[in-house]
Amino acid sequence: MKATELLHDLGQSLWLDNITRDLLDNGTLPRYIEELSVTGLTSNPTIFEQALKKSSAYDAAILAGKRQGKSPEEIFFDLALEDLTRAADLFRPIYERTNTVDGWVSLEVSPLLAYDAASTLAAARELYARAGRPNLFIKIPGTPEGIPAIEEAIFAGVPVNVTLLFSREQYLAAADAFLRGIERRMEAGLNPHVGSVASVFVSRWDGAVAGKVPDILKNRLGIAVSQRTYQAARAWLNSPRWLRAFNAGARPQRLLWASTGTKDPQASDILYVDSLAAPFTVNTMPEGTLHALSRYSDIGKPLAADGGDCETVLARFEAAGIELDSLATRLQGDGARAFVRSWQELMSVVASKSDTLAGAGA
Repeated sequence: MKATELLHDLGQSLWLDNITRDLLDNGTLPRYIEELSVTGLTSNPTIFEQALKKSSAYDAAILAGKRQGKSPEEIFFDLALEDLTRAADLFRPIYERTNTVDGWVSLEVSPLLAYDAASTLAAARELYARAGRPNLFIKIPGTPEGIPAIEEAIFAGVPVNVTLLFSREQYLAAADAFLRGIERRMEAGLNPHVGSVASVFVSRWDGAVAGKVPDILKNRLGIAVSQRTYQAARAWLNSPRWLRAFNAGARPQRLLWASTGTKDPQASDILYVDSLAAPFTVNTMPEGTLHALSRYSDIGKPLAADGGDCETVLARFEAAGIELDSLATRLQGDGARAFVRSWQELMSVVASKSDTLAGAGA
């Protein structure tokens, strides 16, 4: 058996962290579903930017949007929604077979709205309505400014992929926002079943401390932080407050491991997949990591519900001079700023390509 199938059988969902029109048109995504146990996907501005740069598959739609006088942002969301609704339809049988647990795709609101909860909520509701697919998550950052928008989106019945979580504390804030939205639906007599995942970014921890800690701690920080977060999630799912909502019909918010591609060329190419095997979680991975995983025939031991040795490992990082709380805050802030830069670059690519195509009389 492929390691992809073993993880699926363990109870972890494998999602693809990529979307391009070529993946849809040439049958690659259906093949990943059939052969590599892929049951969902995520997207982000950088992924779409690369897709637009490298493929001519979007040219006709970009030109049509330009001729209709649409802005680069309007053109982009037209393109993204077409790709993601097609992908959502491919995953729809999985979504239905798993009673809405799996089979999701994700679309991000503009990161330029990150500090405006009301505008974020309005954009989330509009994009979800435009897609017309129940298995579409709207991605909202789990920053302090994003937390109110997460609660409001859940209350409004919009499924949310909470992004940019880097620590146990950031995860718990996102989980609390999710549950507040659910509890408000219960109080209002609404169905409390609204889907959500909480995306914890892993590899960026190790990139941030590379060369700053003893070799014995190399590539161990992201995994230890994830172990700590997993322990907190397991405890959260056993809390009386959550169990009350669960009893009323709510579904749990799953943990999603993001940024799981190995950055260190000396480390295992499946380091953050093999080390984070756990039931009722998601691992979203780039294509290279997915292909690497498919070449293995075994997986690591499942994560321990009690966090294993994470506190010992994290204490060693603290002793080495790494202040974990401040680093988590910095990583989240850096991530939010990086999303803005990626968004701006994406808009620039759309604008440049539309002008070029229009000028060429395509």
